Amino acid sequence: MTQPLIRQILDYENRADPYPLYAKLRETPVLHDGHGTYVVSTYWEILSLLHDPRVSSDRRKRTVQDIYGMTDDGGDGGEGATLPPPFLRLDPPEHDRLRTVTNRSFGPPHSPRRVLEMRGELEAVVSGLIDGIEDTGRIDLVEQFSYPFPVTAICRLLGVPREDEARFHTWADTLAASLDPMPGEDPTERNQRTRDAQLQLGGYLAGLIEERRSRPGDDMLSALAAGSGADDTLSTMEAITTAALLLIAGHETTVNLITNGMLTLLRNPEVLKRLRDDPLLAPRIVEELLRYEPPVQLMPNRTAVADIDIGGLTIPSGAALWLVPGSGNRDPRRFADPDRFDPDREDIEHLGFGSGIHICFGAPLARQETELALIHLARRLHNPRLLEDPPPYRSNAVLRGPRHLYLGCDDIRP
Repeated sequence: MTQPLIRQILDYENRADPYPLYAKLRETPVLHDGHGTYVVSTYWEILSLLHDPRVSSDRRKRTVQDIYGMTDDGGDGGEGATLPPPFLRLDPPEHDRLRTVTNRSFGPPHSPRRVLEMRGELEAVVSGLIDGIEDTGRIDLVEQFSYPFPVTAICRLLGVPREDEARFHTWADTLAASLDPMPGEDPTERNQRTRDAQLQLGGYLAGLIEERRSRPGDDMLSALAAGSGADDTLSTMEAITTAALLLIAGHETTVNLITNGMLTLLRNPEVLKRLRDDPLLAPRIVEELLRYEPPVQLMPNRTAVADIDIGGLTIPSGAALWLVPGSGNRDPRRFADPDRFDPDREDIEHLGFGSGIHICFGAPLARQETELALIHLARRLHNPRLLEDPPPYRSNAVLRGPRHLYLGCDDIRP
């Protein structure tokens, strides 16, 4: 029996290339699964809903449960959760307050140069990782580069000891997995793993925050720890929850973006050569990557909080709402020849970082990290080639990316 289209998209067998399934999905811009879930797959409809105040990011407002094994406490503050929801999972006015306070130590207008001033330090990390590659005949780009680079960057930004990475790696994997609809898995077991990871990560960060209160440094964790609970600061629990969000979201998506980027360049050697010859092409390559192979493919955590008429259907209040930016970014009504990777597009207004009030908080850092990574890899890997295509993918359908990316090259250039 043929699986329903949504389940086909979630099926790991289709992880390497979900895009033909997305094309089928777009034939019905708003697809009702017959239960409690509405799936929106076309560009303009997704963009509209990302800006619609009738769409909530707070899953506690959902009154109609979907059937895809979504956890009730995967960092969303649902029943049994050990941490309250981060600002990513809240609506105004609380979302706006927490995001504004957090941004003071990250970006304009209070810290306009923080990300830019990290560039030299990040370049040194990139160079060190490439220098450390010994066996050029078989490189696992994820293990040797794409994962350690963003982790090192977010640890330095937050002020988290890099030597503790092994401790939060498992927690991060567990919490990222909780975002993923996984048919057939026992949600009770997954919820328990999620709660355990939240508890351990929360306790770890509480200890670091207490340290920063007594010995503050020039890092974001010290800024978060300085709050006292007033409107312009964060309470202790808000600081813990925000730090957890930044630590996990700050590297999970960037790992995918860098890895998907190198995979795409190796499949498009003429673009790789152009980047090697002209590093100034990097920003356009990254923007097209965010359209062509976005690290976040699905947004399954939205809820309608009023009846919404869209795409010929009425999405009822309380219903689960899934947005599929991986499909919207390939919508031929919006992008000409959408299945072609083309950094020379005149208009790349993608959905790779979302849009509206929940647009990706860490987008400036992710862009800078990916540009630096691809520039240095293109320049220093001599005659790179894929050893396995398609590569093995992570099981996660939401944060889609290769689990390993095996490649070889002739040598490492200085």
